[in-house]
Amino acid sequence: MDRLKEKYLNEVVPALTEKFGYKNVMEIPKIDKVIINMGVGEAVGNPKVLDSAVSDMTLIAGQKPILTRAKKSLAVWKLREGMPIGAKVTLRGVRMYQFMDKFMNVALPRVRDFRGISAKSFDGRGNYSMGLKEQLIFPEIEYDKIDKIRGMNIIVVTTAKTDEEARELLKLMGMPFSA
Repeated sequence: MDRLKEKYLNEVVPALTEKFGYKNVMEIPKIDKVIINMGVGEAVGNPKVLDSAVSDMTLIAGQKPILTRAKKSLAVWKLREGMPIGAKVTLRGVRMYQFMDKFMNVALPRVRDFRGISAKSFDGRGNYSMGLKEQLIFPEIEYDKIDKIRGMNIIVVTTAKTDEEARELLKLMGMPFSA
């Protein structure tokens, strides 16, 4: 069994039950899925740029991302409806726990001047989202082989009903929130 899932079952579940007084096991919040999204605006002028973004995301997530396409045409940016302008991947199950473990324990500490992540980025329904400025913090990415530094958004979707429950869940699982 994965280390993070084991921690969830042995440490997080009892702590959450004690703090919030859940009566039923199904009430206890858990991480449902993790979505990694990378918008590649340069793909409008050069579609080949998207290939390197897709290969970077494949290395980071461990599964092949899908291409996201433009919903509207915008003449100002020379963007037509249906053009591929990004990539996203949804992780669930074992891959999700492996990614979260790697993200919290390996990648985040590699961020320059890291003092923790914001505890205010919850959406009101128990989901957490954050942005990264560069993909270099992940150990799979080799500095010499990237063509351009790209950022990405990471969304952690939980089954928690409130932000307080989700914050406590992520904190107990090891998410390094700033004070």
